[in-house]
Amino acid sequence: IKSDGTVIECKAAVAWEPGKALSIEEVKVAPPKAHEVRIKIVASGVCHSDWAYLYDVAQMKPRPFPLILGHEGAGIVESVGPGVTKVSKGDKVIPLFLPQCGQCERCLSPKTNLCTKDWDKTQQGVLADGTSRITCKNQQIYQFIGVSTFSEYTVVPEDNVTKIHPDAPLDKVCLLGCGVSTGYGAAVNTGKVESGSTCAVFGLGAVGLAAVMGCKAAGASRIIAVDINPDKSEIAKTFGATEFVNPKDHSKPIQEVLRELSNGGVDFSLECVGNVGVMRAAVEACSPAGGICVIVGWIEVEELSLAPLDILLGRTLKGTYFGGWKSVEAVPRLVQDYMSGKLLLDEFVTHRLTLDQVNQAFDHMITGKSIRTVIEM
Repeated sequence: IKSDGTVIECKAAVAWEPGKALSIEEVKVAPPKAHEVRIKIVASGVCHSDWAYLYDVAQMKPRPFPLILGHEGAGIVESVGPGVTKVSKGDKVIPLFLPQCGQCERCLSPKTNLCTKDWDKTQQGVLADGTSRITCKNQQIYQFIGVSTFSEYTVVPEDNVTKIHPDAPLDKVCLLGCGVSTGYGAAVNTGKVESGSTCAVFGLGAVGLAAVMGCKAAGASRIIAVDINPDKSEIAKTFGATEFVNPKDHSKPIQEVLRELSNGGVDFSLECVGNVGVMRAAVEACSPAGGICVIVGWIEVEELSLAPLDILLGRTLKGTYFGGWKSVEAVPRLVQDYMSGKLLLDEFVTHRLTLDQVNQAFDHMITGKSIRTVIEM
């Protein structure tokens, strides 16, 4: 059954419970309700957060299960609910875990991108009416942060989707739904990296490499890429790193190594791991005289400890969510930047798999084999 106004039966990777591998199931995707959009997902990146909510439950606040993960996707509008005006059937789109309604106090402020529209609902895996649009074996399946791209079809609120260029290659631009936008924006928007500056980026997964790319775009003269995996050295240079440092090659703490390399501390440091120890090192690696540290890596449960002197002399510690981009308006511009050669995307994609192989994508990620795996539906 695949027509407007009816239930669609399709395949999805369902997480039945924490710690268990994803299971490929037949699911039913209900039609979109008012101000909702049903999307045929064409491609989805596999992000570390997808893995973390399934397997690293000690570090994350629990999400309701059963759940369909995936939040970095691209697709085509299959149908729209009543009242939808921003997209129409056949449009190429990127679903967004971060909405932009354009009307709330935060959307009207230039200082933040944290739109409040339906936020509390989508964080709990449901849409505006308190239910999800996906069922399996007569059971409601929650939608991860309101999105669920590990499904051939999904339904999202109208403010959680953005129309992109009709010629955009969906198997590449899907990465702009999370990782690449987040890392790139952390450098250019949140950190506001300056031309001629010295930067350090900790963690060279997709987010970290995108941060390296952002530092380069901002005109940084030195970009020190930091990772415990020596295989990341070459790829970091592809994205603009001028140096690579492996903490395992040094007996001193990495922050001391970086301070020595940078005459007392870097101007900008970006933590793209999501580890509180690395976060502290990133703070201490930046110059006490006005250095800026941006926390990009995602972690929810642990506490970060700092010495007052880490901050008191003049360092700034900042956080970023989705790279500071106002999602609906920014993502189409980032797609254009990719299409005009200003942004790299192809270089992030190391593996391509089918939905049936999604568990393999997690293995590639955790063993450090992949930068990004794209699931092609």
